[in-house]
Amino acid sequence: MSAPEYTKTHLNLASPRIGAEAVSCSDDFFAPMHRMLAEAEPVFIEDKYDDNGKWMDGWESRRKRVEGNDWCIVKLGILGRIEGIEIDTSFFTGNFPPEASLHAANIEGEVNEDTVWTSIMPKVALKGDEKHWFEVESFAVYSHVRLNIFPDGGVARLRVYGTPDVNWEAGKTLNLAALECGAKALAWSDSHYGDANKMFSPSKSENMGDGWETRRRREAGNDWLVFKLAHAGHIEKIVADTAFFKGNYPDGFSLRGIMVDGDLSLDNIEDESAKWPEMLGRSKLTADKAHEFDVAHNIGTISHVRVDIYPDGGISRLKLFGKITE
Repeated sequence: MSAPEYTKTHLNLASPRIGAEAVSCSDDFFAPMHRMLAEAEPVFIEDKYDDNGKWMDGWESRRKRVEGNDWCIVKLGILGRIEGIEIDTSFFTGNFPPEASLHAANIEGEVNEDTVWTSIMPKVALKGDEKHWFEVESFAVYSHVRLNIFPDGGVARLRVYGTPDVNWEAGKTLNLAALECGAKALAWSDSHYGDANKMFSPSKSENMGDGWETRRRREAGNDWLVFKLAHAGHIEKIVADTAFFKGNYPDGFSLRGIMVDGDLSLDNIEDESAKWPEMLGRSKLTADKAHEFDVAHNIGTISHVRVDIYPDGGISRLKLFGKITE
């Protein structure tokens, strides 16, 4: 089964990159709860053990010898409306939970015994070593989720896809390429060295692996990426940061944009986006530096952007400051 569309178009509200964290659980004897939220795909290391047993890339509780079930509470990185859930049991074969459910709550502060939880995904069957996707019909805004597993076992990854609930203020200048507000990479020529969405993260990059980097290009042309803004707006200033990219930064980059009502079709997106109006022509980049540019061409309100890099390389952060439009 291929991943549903919402995994491509919506933000993972349970991403540590935007501040999500596992805050408590009933038990994580074999593998700590925070691993379940990791950005990278899970891995299996054949001969790796720790003091409690086999090392597993995810959250794993011990074998339950009493009544009840295990659970883990996750604080979402940003308030949001949840539309889909991914539960990945990769590499958990004889130790996966056969069933799971999900509750959600919207609270200020910390979860306590008075927290009111709402069921947004009823108990569902799980299989071992497999990705599972579940659509959620929820119109409320939530700050926390609680994953319940029955009765115990291991989950490699939990991802909570949804729409951030952001209080947009018309006329205010904001970073419209902010991941934590809903910006998201949709298509790209290459992202060999990691998730392209790293480029829109709110924090400063930590190392050369914390950005968008393509492989060394050996054919004609250049690399590109298409993403949607967190909110449609009028871009005024651009910041392209090549921090930590010293021998592998792009020689230059350019930006194009378009306004689309609704979802952007990704059919033939490489050729179609190359025709979008240009707001910044090819501009020089240098190593390990934050570069600021004013928009060269006024193309009005846009919702989606194409960034071209010449010919390849890495950008740690890209920020597009502008005013939102209603």
